[in-house]
Amino acid sequence: MNAAVKQLSHAQAAQEIAALSDEIRAHDKRYYQQDTPNISDAEYDKLRLRLEALEEQFPDLVQPDSPTQKVGAAPSETFSKTRHSKPMLSLGNAFTQEDIEEFIARVRRFLELPEDVLMALVCEPKIDGLSFTARYEKGMLTLGATRGDGEVGENITENLKTLLPLELKGSPPDILEVRGEVYMSKRDFAALNQTRLQEEEPLFANPRNAAAGSLRQLDPRITRSRALSYFVYGWGGLSAPLAATQAGSIAKLHSFGLTTNPQMRTLTTLHEVMEFYSAIGDQRSALDYDIDGVVYKIDNLDYQARLGQVARAPRWAIAHKFPAEQAVTKLEAIEIQVGRTGTLTPVARLTPITVGGVVVSNATLHNQDEIERKDVRVGDMVTIQRAGDVIPQVVGVRTDMPRGQVAYAFPTTCPVCGSHAVRPEGEVARRCTGGLTCAAQAVERLKHFASRNAMDIDGLGDKQIEAFFHEGLIRNPADIFTLEARDADGLTRLKNREGWGEKSAGNLFASIEKAEKVSLGRFIFALGIRHVGEETSKLLARNFITFEAWREAMMDDGAREVLLLIDGIGETVADALIEFFAEEHNQELLATLAGMLAIQPYERPARLDSPVAGKTVVFTGTLEMIGRKEAKALAESLGAKVASSVSKKTDYVVAGSDAGSKLKEATALGVTVLSEEEWMKLIGRSNA
Repeated sequence: MNAAVKQLSHAQAAQEIAALSDEIRAHDKRYYQQDTPNISDAEYDKLRLRLEALEEQFPDLVQPDSPTQKVGAAPSETFSKTRHSKPMLSLGNAFTQEDIEEFIARVRRFLELPEDVLMALVCEPKIDGLSFTARYEKGMLTLGATRGDGEVGENITENLKTLLPLELKGSPPDILEVRGEVYMSKRDFAALNQTRLQEEEPLFANPRNAAAGSLRQLDPRITRSRALSYFVYGWGGLSAPLAATQAGSIAKLHSFGLTTNPQMRTLTTLHEVMEFYSAIGDQRSALDYDIDGVVYKIDNLDYQARLGQVARAPRWAIAHKFPAEQAVTKLEAIEIQVGRTGTLTPVARLTPITVGGVVVSNATLHNQDEIERKDVRVGDMVTIQRAGDVIPQVVGVRTDMPRGQVAYAFPTTCPVCGSHAVRPEGEVARRCTGGLTCAAQAVERLKHFASRNAMDIDGLGDKQIEAFFHEGLIRNPADIFTLEARDADGLTRLKNREGWGEKSAGNLFASIEKAEKVSLGRFIFALGIRHVGEETSKLLARNFITFEAWREAMMDDGAREVLLLIDGIGETVADALIEFFAEEHNQELLATLAGMLAIQPYERPARLDSPVAGKTVVFTGTLEMIGRKEAKALAESLGAKVASSVSKKTDYVVAGSDAGSKLKEATALGVTVLSEEEWMKLIGRSNA
């Protein structure tokens, strides 16, 4: 993989990173928010590994809204939101014994542990369910939530009360937040689908979707009627430590009456760990719940604290995934879908086949290079695989079986509007040149604009937008906000349309009116500017505060230089923003929308209870008390933002020995400079 990365130019890497990021974010939304994933775990892992390799090779291209920098997806608006006291992280993935060896070696290097020092690992099956957090105060269950985007989740307290103990046994800490996984057993899943079949209701695709759909019900009575189970595997906020080790802490949670997995083991050698992995793999089909791998965690909690985390995952844990299940079927057709940025994406249509109990019939082929590399042809027998209960990936062509006669020719014209579809040198994607004159792009941009994480216009879903667009009712985002006035004038008469009525039309107009008041971050994201995702939109809002200030800055001759001064904005995003504002029709649309909407200024969130929460810190020189990596991890765990360069916005520069140019820059800018000892005292970690 890395060899392939090195062959790319900087521009090629930027294009591929942007395309991968968009694709992964879409899959995250379907999995975490909508409970309707449409690719396999193995295919998803492949996309993420490719992105991680590219970002490792080109660190200047890592954007703050990269999927590698966050976990999950924004919580649904159906439930009220709740902010986690500590982020709910995801896990890094391993696929081979060599990956596990490297994980252990990496931990030892970080902690500077000699080889003769034993390092125990807690090993447990990785449950394929829905993650939750539950808060107990003085032993009573007071709050429950989903993972959401890792920072903010959905409040599902009443639903969790149907499943978890309402009161803990023994003497738990006054504040105890437990983390775990809700799942549905294979036996109960089969019974539920049998009942739904008899009642002529849609069947759940797999136990994970059934568990997620059951737990995220607005009516807790429905949740109670479903046979759900759970395992607790960790904790969040605590008012007092549980134990000195992971295993000891889990034993404590079990003593409080919480269910923990009896398969959990504490092991000390690589040989023992790999034997456990093999044994669990052999038992997989016999277990009454779905698993997709084994999780390894460093047992020593002091080591965990020192290791800290990267953007989305702890350094002290890793998931060792099982190999994907495979099957062979016929590729009947390759269809091209056109996205909102004009990207042509090939989709394989397969003869339906059952893989591991799930019928699959299509898979993405990603891009032209993927088709050519695998020499995929219509009529081929192809090997497909799935690591989760979702649509699979095409692994390759069975060359020992009859093959399609004609090599697939990727189209050079857009299948929707007929415009040229070009592939600029260095890019992996072929794009339609029709712009907003292409119905597919215009429709996809409108869908994005109205989507839940953008303007969140309930009732204006994909089907409605497609119908309204093709009938000329909505051609651009501004048309949405004149829809009610035109309806009143008798130009649309939504209530008289098939499938509509006075109530449904009124609900849509009310939702549109509600959307007229929108935060700056959401509004920027809704515009669908290429390379500008949710996190980058929030970053722009944090830096410019108001819509007027942002628009004025973007139209200034020095806009690019201003953007590049923002930590987290790279050349790719800066150029995309400049290109967006260079288009006259975009400026006109912004002016029109600004006159229609109440775009709310950015409001800084309440800060965490830490002396450095919200502060920007730069470390320079050699640190003696703890290593540089550990210092950064500790600062981030306390809510500080660690930057790589010094600016006027820097709050502290922590200078170790042999500090160089950053110390000089800090002195020149008047930034507070702290010694390592002063820094440790400030954060309450000094021994003095």
